[in-house]
Amino acid sequence: MTETATISADDKTPAGSLTMTVDGHPVDAESRIEVINPSTAEVFTTVPDCSAEQFDQAVRGAEAAFAQWRRTPLEERQELLLKACEKIEANLDELARLLTLENGKPLANARGEIGAALGHWRAYAEIEFGDEVLRSDDERHIVLRRVPLGVVGAITAWNYPILLAAFKLGPALLAGNTVVLKPSPFTPVATLLFGRIVNEVFPPGVVQVLSGGDELGRWITAHPGIAKVSFTGSVPTGRAIMAASAPTLKRLTLELGGNDAGIVLPGTDIEKRADDLYWAGFSNCGQVCAGLKRLYVHESQIKEVAAALATVAATIKVGDGFDEGVQTGPIQNKPQFDRVRLLVDDAVDAGAEIVYQGDVPDDDGYFFPITIIGNAAEGSALVDEEPFGPVLPLITYSDIDDAITRANATDYGLGASVWGEDPDQTRRVAEQLEAGTVWINVHPSLLPTVPFGGRKQSGIGVEASRLGIEAYTDISVLHIKK
Repeated sequence: MTETATISADDKTPAGSLTMTVDGHPVDAESRIEVINPSTAEVFTTVPDCSAEQFDQAVRGAEAAFAQWRRTPLEERQELLLKACEKIEANLDELARLLTLENGKPLANARGEIGAALGHWRAYAEIEFGDEVLRSDDERHIVLRRVPLGVVGAITAWNYPILLAAFKLGPALLAGNTVVLKPSPFTPVATLLFGRIVNEVFPPGVVQVLSGGDELGRWITAHPGIAKVSFTGSVPTGRAIMAASAPTLKRLTLELGGNDAGIVLPGTDIEKRADDLYWAGFSNCGQVCAGLKRLYVHESQIKEVAAALATVAATIKVGDGFDEGVQTGPIQNKPQFDRVRLLVDDAVDAGAEIVYQGDVPDDDGYFFPITIIGNAAEGSALVDEEPFGPVLPLITYSDIDDAITRANATDYGLGASVWGEDPDQTRRVAEQLEAGTVWINVHPSLLPTVPFGGRKQSGIGVEASRLGIEAYTDISVLHIKK
Protein backbone atom coordinates (compact mmCIF):
# COMPACT_ATOMS: atom_id res chain seq x y z
CA MET A 1 0.00 0.00 0.00
CA THR A 2 1.13 3.53 -0.63
CA GLU A 3 1.80 5.78 2.33
CA THR A 4 -1.52 6.58 4.02
CA ALA A 5 -0.69 6.58 7.73
CA THR A 6 -2.63 9.27 9.50
CA ILE A 7 -2.97 8.41 13.18
CA SER A 8 -1.07 6.27 15.60
CA ALA A 9 -3.85 4.22 17.16
CA ASP A 10 -1.52 2.79 19.80
CA ASP A 11 -0.97 6.11 21.53
CA LYS A 12 -4.16 7.69 20.12
CA THR A 13 -2.46 10.87 18.93
CA PRO A 14 -2.29 12.44 15.46
CA ALA A 15 0.65 11.32 13.34
CA GLY A 16 0.07 12.90 9.97
CA SER A 17 -2.43 14.56 7.72
CA LEU A 18 -5.77 13.07 6.69
CA THR A 19 -6.77 13.94 3.14
CA MET A 20 -9.71 13.56 0.80
CA THR A 21 -9.39 11.64 -2.46
CA VAL A 22 -10.26 13.45 -5.69
CA ASP A 23 -9.44 11.97 -9.10
CA GLY A 24 -7.26 9.41 -7.37
CA HIS A 25 -5.10 12.01 -5.61
CA PRO A 26 -4.90 13.10 -1.96
CA VAL A 27 -6.44 16.55 -1.51
CA ASP A 28 -6.37 18.82 1.54
CA ALA A 29 -8.58 21.86 2.23
CA GLU A 30 -8.00 25.35 3.56
CA SER A 31 -10.17 24.69 6.59
CA ARG A 32 -10.44 21.54 8.68
CA ILE A 33 -13.02 19.87 10.91
CA GLU A 34 -12.19 18.65 14.40
CA VAL A 35 -12.96 15.00 15.16
CA ILE A 36 -13.70 13.95 18.74
CA ASN A 37 -12.89 10.63 20.37
CA PRO A 38 -16.18 9.82 22.17
CA SER A 39 -14.33 7.81 24.83
CA THR A 40 -12.46 10.91 25.97
CA ALA A 41 -14.65 13.74 24.63
CA GLU A 42 -11.43 15.27 23.27
CA VAL A 43 -10.38 16.26 19.77
CA PHE A 44 -7.86 13.74 18.47
CA THR A 45 -7.40 14.88 14.88
CA THR A 46 -8.79 17.08 12.12
CA VAL A 47 -9.99 16.35 8.59
CA PRO A 48 -10.43 18.57 5.51
CA ASP A 49 -13.59 20.63 5.21
CA CYS A 50 -14.35 20.34 1.50
CA SER A 51 -14.85 23.60 -0.37
CA ALA A 52 -17.45 24.21 -3.06
CA GLU A 53 -14.73 24.32 -5.71
CA GLN A 54 -13.27 20.99 -4.56
CA PHE A 55 -16.72 19.42 -4.60
CA ASP A 56 -17.33 20.62 -8.15
CA GLN A 57 -13.95 19.22 -9.15
CA ALA A 58 -14.86 15.86 -7.65
CA VAL A 59 -18.17 15.73 -9.51
CA ARG A 60 -16.52 16.69 -12.79
CA GLY A 61 -13.90 14.00 -12.24
CA ALA A 62 -16.59 11.41 -11.48
CA GLU A 63 -18.50 12.42 -14.62
CA ALA A 64 -15.37 12.05 -16.73
CA ALA A 65 -14.54 8.67 -15.20
CA PHE A 66 -18.12 7.46 -15.75
CA ALA A 67 -17.70 7.61 -19.54
CA GLN A 68 -15.15 4.79 -19.39
CA TRP A 69 -16.30 2.98 -16.24
CA ARG A 70 -19.78 2.34 -17.63
CA ARG A 71 -18.20 0.53 -20.57
CA THR A 72 -15.99 -1.62 -18.36
CA PRO A 73 -17.25 -5.22 -18.54
CA LEU A 74 -19.11 -6.42 -15.46
CA GLU A 75 -16.59 -9.21 -14.94
CA GLU A 76 -13.79 -6.65 -14.71
CA ARG A 77 -15.74 -4.49 -12.28
CA GLN A 78 -16.33 -7.57 -10.14
CA GLU A 79 -12.65 -8.44 -10.26
CA LEU A 80 -11.64 -4.95 -9.18
CA LEU A 81 -14.12 -5.01 -6.29
CA LEU A 82 -12.60 -8.28 -5.07
CA LYS A 83 -9.10 -6.85 -5.46
CA ALA A 84 -10.17 -3.86 -3.35
CA CYS A 85 -11.30 -6.34 -0.68
CA GLU A 86 -7.78 -7.75 -0.56
CA LYS A 87 -6.31 -4.25 -0.13
CA ILE A 88 -8.74 -3.42 2.67
CA GLU A 89 -8.09 -6.74 4.39
CA ALA A 90 -4.35 -6.05 4.32
CA ASN A 91 -5.01 -2.77 6.17
CA LEU A 92 -7.79 -4.03 8.43
CA ASP A 93 -5.94 -3.45 11.71
CA GLU A 94 -5.23 0.20 10.93
CA LEU A 95 -8.77 0.84 9.73
CA ALA A 96 -10.25 -0.84 12.80
CA ARG A 97 -8.16 1.26 15.17
CA LEU A 98 -9.17 4.46 13.45
CA LEU A 99 -12.80 3.35 13.56
CA THR A 100 -12.60 2.71 17.31
CA LEU A 101 -10.96 6.09 17.86
CA GLU A 102 -13.70 8.03 16.11
CA ASN A 103 -16.74 5.86 16.82
CA GLY A 104 -15.93 4.41 20.24
CA LYS A 105 -17.00 0.83 19.53
CA PRO A 106 -14.80 -1.97 20.92
CA LEU A 107 -11.84 -2.81 18.72
CA ALA A 108 -13.14 -6.33 18.08
CA ASN A 109 -16.45 -4.87 16.92
CA ALA A 110 -14.64 -2.43 14.64
CA ARG A 111 -12.79 -5.33 13.08
CA GLY A 112 -16.11 -7.15 12.75
CA GLU A 113 -17.70 -4.19 10.97
CA ILE A 114 -14.93 -4.06 8.39
CA GLY A 115 -15.08 -7.83 8.00
CA ALA A 116 -18.82 -7.59 7.39
CA ALA A 117 -18.22 -4.90 4.75
CA LEU A 118 -15.79 -7.21 2.96
CA GLY A 119 -18.28 -10.08 3.19
CA HIS A 120 -20.94 -7.94 1.56
CA TRP A 121 -18.64 -6.87 -1.26
CA ARG A 122 -17.58 -10.42 -1.98
CA ALA A 123 -21.18 -11.57 -2.03
CA TYR A 124 -22.26 -8.65 -4.25
CA ALA A 125 -19.57 -9.65 -6.75
CA GLU A 126 -21.28 -13.04 -7.13
CA ILE A 127 -24.80 -11.73 -7.70
CA GLU A 128 -26.12 -12.13 -11.24
CA PHE A 129 -27.99 -9.22 -12.78
CA GLY A 130 -28.28 -7.65 -16.19
CA ASP A 131 -30.34 -7.68 -19.37
CA GLU A 132 -33.60 -9.60 -19.65
CA VAL A 133 -35.24 -10.74 -22.88
CA LEU A 134 -38.92 -9.82 -22.68
CA ARG A 135 -39.94 -11.15 -26.08
CA SER A 136 -38.23 -12.87 -28.95
CA ASP A 137 -40.20 -14.28 -31.86
CA ASP A 138 -40.51 -13.93 -35.62
CA GLU A 139 -41.80 -10.36 -35.32
CA ARG A 140 -39.86 -8.71 -32.50
CA HIS A 141 -36.87 -9.00 -30.20
CA ILE A 142 -37.32 -6.91 -27.02
CA VAL A 143 -34.67 -6.62 -24.34
CA LEU A 144 -34.95 -4.88 -20.99
CA ARG A 145 -31.53 -3.40 -20.31
CA ARG A 146 -30.16 -2.27 -16.94
CA VAL A 147 -28.03 0.82 -17.54
CA PRO A 148 -26.01 2.80 -14.97
CA LEU A 149 -27.29 6.15 -13.76
CA GLY A 150 -24.10 8.22 -13.71
CA VAL A 151 -22.57 9.84 -10.63
CA VAL A 152 -23.96 8.64 -7.31
CA GLY A 153 -23.79 10.80 -4.19
CA ALA A 154 -23.44 8.49 -1.17
CA ILE A 155 -23.95 9.94 2.32
CA THR A 156 -23.33 7.71 5.34
CA ALA A 157 -24.11 7.84 9.06
CA TRP A 158 -21.80 7.68 12.08
CA ASN A 159 -22.92 4.39 13.66
CA TYR A 160 -21.39 2.05 11.03
CA PRO A 161 -19.16 4.25 8.82
CA ILE A 162 -17.34 1.55 6.85
CA LEU A 163 -20.21 -0.93 6.57
CA LEU A 164 -22.61 1.73 5.32
CA ALA A 165 -20.04 2.93 2.79
CA ALA A 166 -19.72 -0.65 1.54
CA PHE A 167 -23.52 -0.98 1.28
CA LYS A 168 -23.53 1.93 -1.18
CA LEU A 169 -20.21 1.68 -3.00
CA GLY A 170 -20.38 -2.01 -3.91
CA PRO A 171 -23.74 -2.02 -5.73
CA ALA A 172 -23.16 1.41 -7.31
CA LEU A 173 -19.79 0.43 -8.76
CA LEU A 174 -20.93 -3.00 -9.96
CA ALA A 175 -23.84 -1.36 -11.76
CA GLY A 176 -21.37 0.85 -13.65
CA ASN A 177 -21.73 4.13 -11.73
CA THR A 178 -19.05 6.36 -10.24
CA VAL A 179 -19.43 7.60 -6.67
CA VAL A 180 -18.84 10.71 -4.58
CA LEU A 181 -18.85 9.49 -0.97
CA LYS A 182 -19.42 11.74 2.05
CA PRO A 183 -19.05 10.24 5.55
CA SER A 184 -20.60 11.80 8.63
CA PRO A 185 -18.52 14.71 10.02
CA PHE A 186 -18.61 12.83 13.35
CA THR A 187 -16.80 9.81 11.86
CA PRO A 188 -14.88 10.70 8.69
CA VAL A 189 -11.46 9.35 9.63
CA ALA A 190 -11.57 5.64 8.75
CA THR A 191 -13.61 6.40 5.64
CA LEU A 192 -10.98 8.82 4.33
CA LEU A 193 -8.33 6.15 4.72
CA PHE A 194 -10.73 3.61 3.18
CA GLY A 195 -10.98 5.92 0.16
CA ARG A 196 -7.21 6.14 -0.19
CA ILE A 197 -6.96 2.35 -0.09
CA VAL A 198 -9.62 1.56 -2.70
CA ASN A 199 -8.21 4.22 -5.02
CA GLU A 200 -5.14 2.04 -5.37
CA VAL A 201 -7.43 -0.36 -7.25
CA PHE A 202 -10.13 1.60 -9.07
CA PRO A 203 -9.37 4.00 -11.93
CA PRO A 204 -9.02 7.67 -10.94
CA GLY A 205 -12.36 9.39 -10.47
CA VAL A 206 -14.42 6.25 -9.99
CA VAL A 207 -14.47 6.66 -6.19
CA GLN A 208 -14.19 10.16 -4.74
CA VAL A 209 -14.20 10.54 -0.93
CA LEU A 210 -14.87 13.97 0.55
CA SER A 211 -15.19 15.14 4.15
CA GLY A 212 -17.33 18.04 5.23
CA GLY A 213 -20.38 19.12 7.20
CA ASP A 214 -24.03 19.61 6.39
CA GLU A 215 -23.24 22.09 3.63
CA LEU A 216 -21.42 19.41 1.65
CA GLY A 217 -24.50 17.21 1.94
CA ARG A 218 -26.67 20.00 0.56
CA TRP A 219 -24.31 20.45 -2.38
CA ILE A 220 -24.61 16.75 -3.19
CA THR A 221 -28.40 16.79 -3.19
CA ALA A 222 -28.63 19.95 -5.29
CA HIS A 223 -25.86 19.39 -7.87
CA PRO A 224 -27.20 18.64 -11.37
CA GLY A 225 -24.26 16.32 -12.01
CA ILE A 226 -25.38 13.91 -9.29
CA ALA A 227 -27.83 11.38 -10.76
CA LYS A 228 -28.73 9.56 -7.54
CA VAL A 229 -28.43 10.10 -3.80
CA SER A 230 -28.07 7.13 -1.48
CA PHE A 231 -28.43 8.23 2.13
CA THR A 232 -28.46 6.57 5.53
CA GLY A 233 -29.57 8.68 8.46
CA SER A 234 -32.51 10.35 10.15
CA VAL A 235 -36.05 10.76 8.82
CA PRO A 236 -35.95 14.60 8.93
CA THR A 237 -32.73 14.67 6.89
CA GLY A 238 -34.18 12.12 4.48
CA ARG A 239 -37.17 14.38 3.90
CA ALA A 240 -34.86 17.35 3.27
CA ILE A 241 -32.82 15.32 0.77
CA MET A 242 -35.97 14.23 -1.04
CA ALA A 243 -37.15 17.84 -1.34
CA ALA A 244 -33.75 19.14 -2.46
CA SER A 245 -33.46 16.38 -5.07
CA ALA A 246 -36.82 17.14 -6.66
CA PRO A 247 -35.68 19.93 -9.04
CA THR A 248 -33.28 17.53 -10.80
CA LEU A 249 -35.44 14.39 -10.31
CA LYS A 250 -32.60 12.47 -8.70
CA ARG A 251 -33.09 8.79 -8.03
CA LEU A 252 -33.10 8.04 -4.30
CA THR A 253 -32.33 5.28 -1.87
CA LEU A 254 -33.13 6.44 1.66
CA GLU A 255 -32.40 4.12 4.59
CA LEU A 256 -33.87 6.14 7.43
CA GLY A 257 -34.59 5.67 11.11
CA GLY A 258 -36.54 2.93 12.78
CA ASN A 259 -38.40 2.43 16.02
CA ASP A 260 -38.41 -1.33 15.79
CA ALA A 261 -40.87 -3.19 17.99
CA GLY A 262 -40.40 -6.69 19.35
CA ILE A 263 -43.26 -8.82 20.68
CA VAL A 264 -42.55 -11.57 23.20
CA LEU A 265 -45.41 -14.08 22.97
CA PRO A 266 -46.83 -15.84 26.04
CA GLY A 267 -44.99 -19.03 26.93
CA THR A 268 -41.67 -17.92 25.45
CA ASP A 269 -38.63 -19.62 26.97
CA ILE A 270 -37.12 -16.45 28.39
CA GLU A 271 -33.97 -18.08 29.70
CA LYS A 272 -33.20 -19.46 26.24
CA ARG A 273 -33.96 -16.15 24.49
CA ALA A 274 -32.48 -13.69 27.01
CA ASP A 275 -29.06 -13.26 25.44
CA ASP A 276 -30.43 -12.72 21.93
CA LEU A 277 -33.10 -10.35 23.26
CA TYR A 278 -30.46 -8.32 25.07
CA TRP A 279 -28.17 -7.87 22.06
CA ALA A 280 -31.17 -7.13 19.83
CA GLY A 281 -31.59 -3.91 21.78
CA PHE A 282 -28.08 -3.11 22.98
CA SER A 283 -25.76 -4.07 20.13
CA ASN A 284 -23.41 -1.22 19.14
CA CYS A 285 -24.48 0.65 22.29
CA GLY A 286 -28.05 0.67 20.97
CA GLN A 287 -26.96 2.68 17.93
CA VAL A 288 -28.44 0.45 15.23
CA CYS A 289 -31.06 1.72 12.76
CA ALA A 290 -32.79 -1.65 12.70
CA GLY A 291 -32.13 -2.49 16.35
CA LEU A 292 -34.85 -3.37 18.85
CA LYS A 293 -36.15 -0.08 20.30
CA ARG A 294 -39.29 -1.13 22.24
CA LEU A 295 -40.23 -4.54 23.59
CA TYR A 296 -43.84 -5.64 24.13
CA VAL A 297 -44.05 -8.39 26.76
CA HIS A 298 -47.11 -10.32 27.91
CA GLU A 299 -48.18 -9.42 31.43
CA SER A 300 -47.54 -12.98 32.59
CA GLN A 301 -43.82 -12.70 31.83
CA ILE A 302 -42.95 -9.02 32.21
CA LYS A 303 -41.08 -9.50 35.51
CA GLU A 304 -39.26 -12.54 34.16
CA VAL A 305 -38.12 -10.69 31.03
CA ALA A 306 -36.96 -7.65 33.01
CA ALA A 307 -34.96 -9.86 35.39
CA ALA A 308 -33.42 -11.91 32.56
CA LEU A 309 -32.32 -8.83 30.61
CA ALA A 310 -30.90 -7.27 33.77
CA THR A 311 -28.92 -10.43 34.46
CA VAL A 312 -27.32 -10.25 31.02
CA ALA A 313 -26.73 -6.50 31.29
CA ALA A 314 -24.91 -6.93 34.60
CA THR A 315 -22.23 -8.98 32.83
CA ILE A 316 -21.47 -6.30 30.22
CA LYS A 317 -18.35 -4.16 30.60
CA VAL A 318 -18.74 -0.60 29.33
CA GLY A 319 -15.66 1.47 28.53
CA ASP A 320 -13.06 2.67 26.06
CA GLY A 321 -13.07 0.43 23.00
CA PHE A 322 -9.33 -0.13 23.32
CA ASP A 323 -9.58 -1.50 26.87
CA GLU A 324 -9.47 -5.24 27.35
CA GLY A 325 -12.80 -6.96 27.91
CA VAL A 326 -14.96 -3.99 26.90
CA GLN A 327 -18.16 -5.07 25.15
CA THR A 328 -19.94 -1.72 24.83
CA GLY A 329 -18.43 1.68 24.13
CA PRO A 330 -19.79 5.19 24.48
CA ILE A 331 -22.56 6.96 22.61
CA GLN A 332 -20.79 8.37 19.58
CA ASN A 333 -21.43 12.10 20.01
CA LYS A 334 -22.50 14.68 22.59
CA PRO A 335 -25.81 15.72 20.95
CA GLN A 336 -26.95 12.09 20.87
CA PHE A 337 -25.75 11.54 24.45
CA ASP A 338 -27.79 14.53 25.63
CA ARG A 339 -30.85 13.35 23.71
CA VAL A 340 -30.78 9.85 25.25
CA ARG A 341 -30.41 11.30 28.75
CA LEU A 342 -33.37 13.62 28.14
CA LEU A 343 -35.57 10.78 26.85
CA VAL A 344 -34.85 8.66 29.94
CA ASP A 345 -35.43 11.55 32.34
CA ASP A 346 -38.71 12.47 30.65
CA ALA A 347 -39.94 8.86 30.76
CA VAL A 348 -39.18 8.54 34.46
CA ASP A 349 -40.87 11.87 35.17
CA ALA A 350 -43.95 10.54 33.37
CA GLY A 351 -44.14 7.45 35.60
CA ALA A 352 -41.82 4.88 34.04
CA GLU A 353 -39.36 3.12 36.31
CA ILE A 354 -35.73 2.16 35.89
CA VAL A 355 -35.60 -1.59 36.49
CA TYR A 356 -31.87 -1.77 35.73
CA GLN A 357 -29.09 0.73 35.20
CA GLY A 358 -25.47 -0.31 34.86
CA ASP A 359 -22.15 1.27 35.70
CA VAL A 360 -20.05 3.46 33.43
CA PRO A 361 -16.43 4.62 33.64
CA ASP A 362 -15.75 7.72 35.67
CA ASP A 363 -14.33 9.44 32.61
CA ASP A 364 -15.16 12.43 30.44
CA GLY A 365 -16.39 10.33 27.53
CA TYR A 366 -19.98 9.99 26.37
CA PHE A 367 -20.65 6.86 28.41
CA PHE A 368 -24.32 6.25 29.13
CA PRO A 369 -25.30 3.41 31.45
CA ILE A 370 -27.11 0.41 30.04
CA THR A 371 -30.70 1.14 31.06
CA ILE A 372 -33.85 -1.01 31.09
CA ILE A 373 -37.09 0.88 31.61
CA GLY A 374 -40.24 -0.71 33.00
CA ASN A 375 -43.81 0.54 33.10
CA ALA A 376 -43.21 2.32 29.80
CA ALA A 377 -46.14 3.42 27.71
CA GLU A 378 -47.01 4.89 24.35
CA GLY A 379 -47.17 8.64 24.43
CA SER A 380 -43.73 9.09 25.96
CA ALA A 381 -40.94 10.18 23.61
CA LEU A 382 -38.82 7.23 24.71
CA VAL A 383 -41.40 4.83 23.27
CA ASP A 384 -42.75 6.89 20.37
CA GLU A 385 -39.40 8.11 19.00
CA GLU A 386 -36.10 6.42 18.17
CA PRO A 387 -33.79 6.69 21.22
CA PHE A 388 -30.65 5.36 19.47
CA GLY A 389 -28.74 4.59 22.64
CA PRO A 390 -28.30 1.88 25.31
CA VAL A 391 -31.90 2.12 26.55
CA LEU A 392 -34.76 -0.36 26.14
CA PRO A 393 -38.35 0.30 27.29
CA LEU A 394 -40.47 -2.71 28.25
CA ILE A 395 -44.18 -2.37 27.49
CA THR A 396 -46.82 -4.67 28.97
CA TYR A 397 -49.71 -6.15 26.98
CA SER A 398 -52.47 -8.64 27.74
CA ASP A 399 -53.94 -9.33 24.28
CA ILE A 400 -51.80 -10.32 21.29
CA ASP A 401 -53.95 -8.50 18.73
CA ASP A 402 -53.69 -5.36 20.85
CA ALA A 403 -49.89 -5.73 20.97
CA ILE A 404 -49.78 -5.99 17.17
CA THR A 405 -51.91 -2.87 16.78
CA ARG A 406 -49.73 -0.91 19.22
CA ALA A 407 -46.52 -2.12 17.60
CA ASN A 408 -47.79 -0.92 14.20
CA ALA A 409 -48.99 2.45 15.51
CA THR A 410 -45.93 4.38 14.34
CA ASP A 411 -44.69 6.27 11.30
CA TYR A 412 -41.62 4.03 11.27
CA GLY A 413 -41.43 0.69 9.49
CA LEU A 414 -37.84 -0.48 9.25
CA GLY A 415 -37.75 -3.71 11.24
CA ALA A 416 -39.67 -5.72 13.84
CA SER A 417 -39.43 -9.07 15.57
CA VAL A 418 -41.51 -11.78 17.21
CA TRP A 419 -40.23 -14.05 19.96
CA GLY A 420 -41.81 -17.37 20.88
CA GLU A 421 -41.68 -21.14 20.75
CA ASP A 422 -44.65 -21.97 18.47
CA PRO A 423 -43.51 -21.62 14.81
CA ASP A 424 -47.06 -21.22 13.47
CA GLN A 425 -48.00 -18.60 16.04
CA THR A 426 -44.82 -16.56 15.63
CA ARG A 427 -45.26 -16.53 11.87
CA ARG A 428 -48.92 -15.48 12.07
CA VAL A 429 -47.95 -12.53 14.27
CA ALA A 430 -44.89 -11.66 12.17
CA GLU A 431 -46.95 -11.45 8.98
CA GLN A 432 -49.13 -8.75 10.59
CA LEU A 433 -46.27 -6.43 11.54
CA GLU A 434 -45.73 -3.45 9.25
CA ALA A 435 -41.98 -3.41 8.64
CA GLY A 436 -39.52 -3.90 5.82
CA THR A 437 -38.04 -6.90 7.62
CA VAL A 438 -39.66 -8.97 10.37
CA TRP A 439 -37.42 -11.39 12.21
CA ILE A 440 -38.45 -14.35 14.34
CA ASN A 441 -36.33 -15.10 17.43
CA VAL A 442 -33.53 -12.83 16.21
CA HIS A 443 -33.18 -9.07 15.67
CA PRO A 444 -31.57 -7.76 13.51
CA SER A 445 -29.81 -9.94 10.96
CA LEU A 446 -28.68 -8.53 7.60
CA LEU A 447 -27.39 -10.67 4.73
CA PRO A 448 -25.84 -9.41 1.48
CA THR A 449 -28.18 -11.51 -0.67
CA VAL A 450 -31.35 -10.35 1.12
CA PRO A 451 -32.93 -6.93 0.38
CA PHE A 452 -33.09 -4.52 3.31
CA GLY A 453 -35.23 -1.40 3.41
CA GLY A 454 -38.00 0.34 5.26
CA ARG A 455 -41.74 0.86 4.93
CA LYS A 456 -43.69 3.99 5.83
CA GLN A 457 -41.27 6.82 6.70
CA SER A 458 -38.33 4.51 7.37
CA GLY A 459 -37.09 4.84 3.83
CA ILE A 460 -37.40 4.45 0.10
CA GLY A 461 -35.86 1.58 -1.83
CA VAL A 462 -33.68 -1.28 -0.62
CA GLU A 463 -30.02 -2.06 -0.17
CA ALA A 464 -28.18 -5.36 -0.71
CA SER A 465 -29.20 -8.27 -2.94
CA ARG A 466 -29.88 -8.12 -6.67
CA LEU A 467 -32.61 -5.57 -6.01
CA GLY A 468 -30.12 -3.33 -4.24
CA ILE A 469 -27.75 -3.43 -7.21
CA GLU A 470 -30.56 -2.78 -9.68
CA ALA A 471 -31.53 0.29 -7.62
CA TYR A 472 -28.40 1.90 -9.09
CA THR A 473 -29.63 1.40 -12.65
CA ASP A 474 -32.26 2.77 -14.99
CA ILE A 475 -34.34 0.68 -17.37
CA SER A 476 -33.73 1.04 -21.10
CA VAL A 477 -35.80 -1.10 -23.46
CA LEU A 478 -34.25 -2.20 -26.77
CA HIS A 479 -37.09 -2.94 -29.18
CA ILE A 480 -36.13 -4.52 -32.51
CA LYS A 481 -38.70 -5.19 -35.24
CA LYS A 482 -37.56 -8.07 -37.37
